[in-house]
Amino acid sequence: MVSKIMLGKCIESSAISLGCGSFSTLKKEEAAILIKAALDSGIYHFDNSDVYGNGMSQVIFSQAVTHAGISRDDIIIQTKCGVKDGYLDLSKEHILKSLENSLKSLNTDYADILLLHRPDALVEPEEVAEAFRVLHSSGKVRYFGVSNHSAAQTELLRKYVEQPLIVNQLQLSLAHTCLIDAGLNTNNNNDAAIDRDGATLDYCRLNDITIQAWSPLKFGFLEGVFLEHEKYKTLNTKINEISKIYNVEPAVIALAWLLRHPAKFQPVIGTTQSERVKIISKACDVELSREEWYSLYVSAGNKII
Repeated sequence: MVSKIMLGKCIESSAISLGCGSFSTLKKEEAAILIKAALDSGIYHFDNSDVYGNGMSQVIFSQAVTHAGISRDDIIIQTKCGVKDGYLDLSKEHILKSLENSLKSLNTDYADILLLHRPDALVEPEEVAEAFRVLHSSGKVRYFGVSNHSAAQTELLRKYVEQPLIVNQLQLSLAHTCLIDAGLNTNNNNDAAIDRDGATLDYCRLNDITIQAWSPLKFGFLEGVFLEHEKYKTLNTKINEISKIYNVEPAVIALAWLLRHPAKFQPVIGTTQSERVKIISKACDVELSREEWYSLYVSAGNKII
């Protein structure tokens, strides 16, 4: 059973979130079965976006919730805005319009959490602050956060935004560890020591911002799943070795590696298979030792100085 965590010390949530990006490929009946499997496993946080499935993923999600007879009060709905066809837009006008459209698609009066999907080079933080003020005061959004933002980009927004930014959704997995690498290679003259994002991991921990790990089982930019992939033979050998110790599937160990970190990452899983949800939920029952955690990190091709 999936345990619970606090997001940004503001709202209690399930330690694992179900990503709804592929819901547009499902029928409402199939999506309903998937959502019920998630709830039965203790997962009640659902991650959406206005652009997933060209907007249809949110529609299918809401239809599935209704079809399954699930109470709105029993789930956390998170959505995102800011990505448009060929460009990014974090203007006040677009944030407000996007959220209104998402609420209609999701068939709800409010979103529990709204994230800015990607950094906008033309962002005017004063406009973001005004949009958040309108949405929060009207009760249409309870909490706010960002996605794929660096420490400095987040700090710029925090200078103007009144509400706390409780989440930063970032790509993170055993095969995509750049958030962790620089910190482990401080004061070393190697590529891993290059700080590309302003110590975003440490920044989030210092400011009570929960990191949601997207694509927790993939490598590259959505290139594929690293489990059993030819490119990650050494890593998979170690994963399989540890999975036998705990008598669980390899995917469980890959997620347990994220959950073991004291930053309390919230993995966002993207499966559309109910059985996979049930399997993955066991990750919360596995607490890797410090030695096991580092052995997996090194097996992924990283070095410990």
